[in-house]
Amino acid sequence: MDVAGPVVVLVEPQLGENIGMCARAMGNFGLTRLRLVKPRDGWPNVAAQRAAAGADHILDKVELFDTVEAAIADVSLLYATTARAHDQAKPVVGPEAAARDARYAALDAAAARHGAAAVLLGHTRDDQAEGVLLGLARGSGARSLAGMPAVRGVLRRPLLGLSRAETVAACAALGLDPWHDPTNDPAAGDAGAPARSRVRARVLPVLERELGPGVAAALARSADLLREDADALDALAADLLDRAAAAGAAPAAGGPPDAPDVPAPPDAPDAPGPDGTPAVLLDPAVLAAAPAALRHRALRAAAVRAGAPAGSVTRAHVAAVAALVTGGRGQGPVHLPGRVEAWRACGRLALRAASPSSGQGDVVRAGPGARRAVEPDDEGDPQR
Repeated sequence: MDVAGPVVVLVEPQLGENIGMCARAMGNFGLTRLRLVKPRDGWPNVAAQRAAAGADHILDKVELFDTVEAAIADVSLLYATTARAHDQAKPVVGPEAAARDARYAALDAAAARHGAAAVLLGHTRDDQAEGVLLGLARGSGARSLAGMPAVRGVLRRPLLGLSRAETVAACAALGLDPWHDPTNDPAAGDAGAPARSRVRARVLPVLERELGPGVAAALARSADLLREDADALDALAADLLDRAAAAGAAPAAGGPPDAPDVPAPPDAPDAPGPDGTPAVLLDPAVLAAAPAALRHRALRAAAVRAGAPAGSVTRAHVAAVAALVTGGRGQGPVHLPGRVEAWRACGRLALRAASPSSGQGDVVRAGPGARRAVEPDDEGDPQR
């Protein structure tokens, strides 16, 4: 069986509505291949078709299987998930991100297997520019807009200072026949092509034509400048976090009292979470005295240290925790991804893993009784 792209396999799905909504989600990510293993209510399913809402083209091509082994027999790379409690975080990984993670995992494994001192990658200045444009479209922070580093671990990118045209010309002059990724040149009108490919083939040429040559070089230069700034800010934020943690480990003295009507944690603020992860205790006064740019970076790092998945901590999460610092009174908890909670009590800001029964997953409070949905990561470093 020839698989043209990623395949989604649902094993013994119970409700037709779930199948239809899965098809809708697949359509949002440009996925079209859906396989079902022994659906409880059989197939076709009217409830699935009603819930698909525009994803009928996916349901029309559903493939049925009797066993999981048969459904994945032609799959070369498998990502498996299972049922989860509603208070657990579940980061959304698109097909491009999943493919990138798999690619770098394979490179790391090959480097370790061969004892390689370095792995040379062929990313060019154009690739860097495309990443910056995508980051701008997402509303990303400086770390994401900084793009790909020239050196990270065993990976090296010696061609980031050259354009793609220059590397193609060099191959031609040397008589080399490089392999060209077919997704790099999507067909006109192909809305399902990867976002990076569409930026490469359609967006950058328009910018070069309308704004003049050199747009890609300018975007890559911005990435270099932002990386310097992000590195400096991250170092300062790490120092701020260390100072806040050192002060938080000492008994609180002075400062405004915490509100007595705010629910306190069931045990001491410095007690570890249910999984044994130590609580992160910080002095709010130290954080409040720092500039917002450093305070927000330090709080994001604190959430990750407490157990929140780095790629799931968004600007909304950080802002909610920052409100505990600048509010000046005891409050919380704020629920973060990975079943991590943050609250302020006894003159300290505490972050730690919550018990399975107390968390609310990746929801943060935006006001009394209000909830705010998770946004795409805008502070992380999505590119390796």
